[in-house]
Amino acid sequence: MMNTELYYNSSDTICAISTPPGAGGVAVARVSGEKAFDIVGKIWCGKDIGSFKSHTAHLGEIINPTDGSVLDQAVLTVFRSPRSFTGDDVAEISVHGSKWIQRQLLNALIGSGARLALPGEFTRRAFASGKMDLAEAEAIADLIASSSAAAHRQAMTQMRGTFSKHIEETRAKLVELASLLELELDFSEEDVEFASRRKLHDLAAETARTLRRLSDSFATGSAVKEGIPVAIIGKTNVGKSSLLNTLLGDDRAIVSEIHGTTRDIVEDTAEIGQYLVRFKDTAGIRQSDDPVENIGIERSRKAADEAMLVLLLVDSAEPDVDGLAIEKLDPARTIVVFNKTDLCEIPRQFRNKIDSMLPGVPSVAISALNENGIEELKVLMTDVLDKKLKNSSESDILVTNARHAQAFAAAATLLKAVADGIDNMVPADLIAQDLREAIHNLASVTGEITTPEILQNIFQSFCIGK
Repeated sequence: MMNTELYYNSSDTICAISTPPGAGGVAVARVSGEKAFDIVGKIWCGKDIGSFKSHTAHLGEIINPTDGSVLDQAVLTVFRSPRSFTGDDVAEISVHGSKWIQRQLLNALIGSGARLALPGEFTRRAFASGKMDLAEAEAIADLIASSSAAAHRQAMTQMRGTFSKHIEETRAKLVELASLLELELDFSEEDVEFASRRKLHDLAAETARTLRRLSDSFATGSAVKEGIPVAIIGKTNVGKSSLLNTLLGDDRAIVSEIHGTTRDIVEDTAEIGQYLVRFKDTAGIRQSDDPVENIGIERSRKAADEAMLVLLLVDSAEPDVDGLAIEKLDPARTIVVFNKTDLCEIPRQFRNKIDSMLPGVPSVAISALNENGIEELKVLMTDVLDKKLKNSSESDILVTNARHAQAFAAAATLLKAVADGIDNMVPADLIAQDLREAIHNLASVTGEITTPEILQNIFQSFCIGK
């Protein structure tokens, strides 16, 4: 279904560079609109564009319309309406990636009748023409920004419509019962019941629980997209900074034999397996009279509380965990890392002590200095994160968008009110109002119901060429 009211200046033909800013081997200019082929034809030297079939590429030259000089050799790819990304006629011009050529190409297109596209305008037109719903359109931005295999997988799931299908199936069930409930209100004087109260109660309660789980998965989904927080904690001089540098492949943190060298959180990201991980090297935990160091120690404890995964680093040569309060750590999100195994073996009694304090917690022996065991640590981290993320969602769906999470939370609250209202014999008109609002919140996720302000906020974060 075409949302024609969402086009703004839809009669304009728009253009932009779709490839990343700067110089490169190739740059692509995208042109979309009713006059796309006429405008491109004014600067194209080659076979007649009118004879080109959709989804075909052709070699030619781009001509400067002011003086007829050749700007560059180019490949023109044609996508005819409605079989294009935007639903309009679309032409994509591939030229050499010189910044000067890109500027001249845009100037030539604008001089021939196109205008520069607004941020996200191509995708907004695709949404308006019914090529995708709003959740799928937002997934495009996530896909472009994805910096790990896990983030890419989540964006692809959403862009392919799996996410939207799940929402629409849920909404359709609610709409069916809402329609029957509204019908009852029309026949209120007849004292008839079209909508089964038990069926409506059970559906509202179960859907509220499902939506609440989806909303709660935002914390995990956001971490997958932005970087999963991993805290490296332990006593002073156990090798936390050395481990961070080894995992990052860079001398990010200062390494010193002086106790208390790290006094604040040192943070950086690295790709571990399929995940983008946001490592936090923390201040060593010990008794100190230094007020500045104590601030760092408190931040270390806070980082451990907030992390999705904690690497508890201990010194195999001087095993000591007193004062770390490791019994408060969650075994499901903790890995014990025995460091400095190049100097000595891990004492059996110390292993037993750790096992008794953190039963079932996985462990690995490494040497941050010579990188022994680092690959095993990465594999173990990936395994722990796989299990944790699987338990965070009962399906493959993780919410990565704050707008979606807020809509699901609001709908869940309203549907719980519906279920509670049925239990408490609340009048049907009040139940119907809550049900309508819950359906409205679900519809806002996919864009069935939305406002120009929401659309403007969403698409202005896109790059101009998308």
